[in-house]
Amino acid sequence: MTHPFLDLPPLTAGRFAAIEDRVARLLGTRRDVVIAQGEALLPLEGAIRGTAGPDTVALNVITGPYGQTFGDWLRDCGARVHDLAVPFHAAVTAEQVREAFAEHPEIGFVSLVHAEAATGNTNPVAEIGAVVREHGALFYLDAVASVGAEPVLPDTWGVDLCVIGAQKAMGGPAGVSAVSVSERAWARMAANPGAPRRSYLSLLDWKERWIDGGRRALPHAPAQLEMLALEACLERIEADGLAAVTARHAAAAAATRAGVLALGGGAAPYVREARDAAPVATTLRAPAGVDASELVARALERDPALPLAAGGGALAKEMIRVNHYGPHAAPGTVRDCLAALGAVLADKGLPTDPEGAQRAAEDAWRA
Repeated sequence: MTHPFLDLPPLTAGRFAAIEDRVARLLGTRRDVVIAQGEALLPLEGAIRGTAGPDTVALNVITGPYGQTFGDWLRDCGARVHDLAVPFHAAVTAEQVREAFAEHPEIGFVSLVHAEAATGNTNPVAEIGAVVREHGALFYLDAVASVGAEPVLPDTWGVDLCVIGAQKAMGGPAGVSAVSVSERAWARMAANPGAPRRSYLSLLDWKERWIDGGRRALPHAPAQLEMLALEACLERIEADGLAAVTARHAAAAAATRAGVLALGGGAAPYVREARDAAPVATTLRAPAGVDASELVARALERDPALPLAAGGGALAKEMIRVNHYGPHAAPGTVRDCLAALGAVLADKGLPTDPEGAQRAAEDAWRA
């Protein structure tokens, strides 16, 4: 008995290359694209370890937990790292990056997260990229959460290493990811004696064995299920139109924010300025004296399918995340999340206006 998920023919080199080309079109890039056979942490780490070494002076921007992780990897590579940390309720500015270069003109590498789904903020990459280009530094960007939810344009922004993943706004699985690589980044890796080789972390292996060979022979057997799922994600985005997909995410974020502001009960957007809020997810600050993780648990008791989560680590008691990405970037998801949060806040004896919240969300979505 055959099974559609088990009895799969091997994925050909031609089909693998065609999926890479579709990723390149999604990003509007003419640069090489490498699809990584694993969750986005694989190319995120591989790109840093391939380009950073003891001679690297890096500016590592921290607007959430992933920025902290990138700083750790850079230091592991022997790089001298200057952290630029901003409060998680805000975004970094191009002027702050410019000031960091003025203070440390030797900076040659900049690492940045575009959108932090974990904290709900998004950073102005276009403006920051202009500053990075002025100083000739290599620019590394984590666009895993932002791709599909807002524009991601590595060529236009001067991003040398742009990593994406399928599991958030693209609406796909977590087991496949990709990175676009500039010629400058390839040259940096080739000159780096510490760059991984003959390793699952090695991007150079893919360049030398796959790209330089004309993409005719795959280095190893690809994960068919994840590749087919990535292909399906790309097909769906192409069918809907990327502009429509990003608009839907922006509408979900605006509706969630407006609904929470009208709901009352002491909950409020965690990211203070709407311009700094990521369209992939909206984070909320729980009312004073109320445990966010408890609120989320009670809301999920009402409806386990809601895309709600408490903040991670130290943020678990104060932050609520509404993960309105992928198929959850929809009016019904926003309505259901607001209704559930209103109900659990009311159970706490807090005054809420659930009807007003729904009206505000609907008005924001239409706008």
